[in-house]
Amino acid sequence: MKLVTVGMCELAVSTCPDETLVTYSLGSCVGVTLYDPQAGVGGMIHCMLPVSKTDPEKAKARPAMFTDTGFVSLLNEVSAKGAELSRLVVKVAGGGAPMDSAGRFKIGERNYAVLRKILWKNNLLIAGEDVGGTKPRTMRIQMSDGMVTVSSGGEVAEL
Repeated sequence: MKLVTVGMCELAVSTCPDETLVTYSLGSCVGVTLYDPQAGVGGMIHCMLPVSKTDPEKAKARPAMFTDTGFVSLLNEVSAKGAELSRLVVKVAGGGAPMDSAGRFKIGERNYAVLRKILWKNNLLIAGEDVGGTKPRTMRIQMSDGMVTVSSGGEVAEL
């Protein structure tokens, strides 16, 4: 099994059943996996900020940094590899507030809200999620079967 790390502000798409995509330290960032079980195509993104209008130049250079541009890029990339939107299984983790317990910035909440809006516009539903709170999370998707797990504090849960 080959482990492919998806860093902060990055995305990856795979058709290789021997790969597992993983992203670490999802706090206020949002991690999203897409998987088309029929095509065997999946992907993962780790978005840091909700909307690209805060820095259009950065969004051009690194669309995965922002939830709005990054998630659309992920959709386009999995579609280009043969995934059908109607078959996509969507799972989400992160969107918390690990360093904002007073709730001033609400970056995690805003990341999640922007994601849900884009999903709604594309008729996509969330099949599993682990969002909110203050704990950091690690998210994995096995390309062999699309199984997604989230781990935090030594505990692992399947979404």
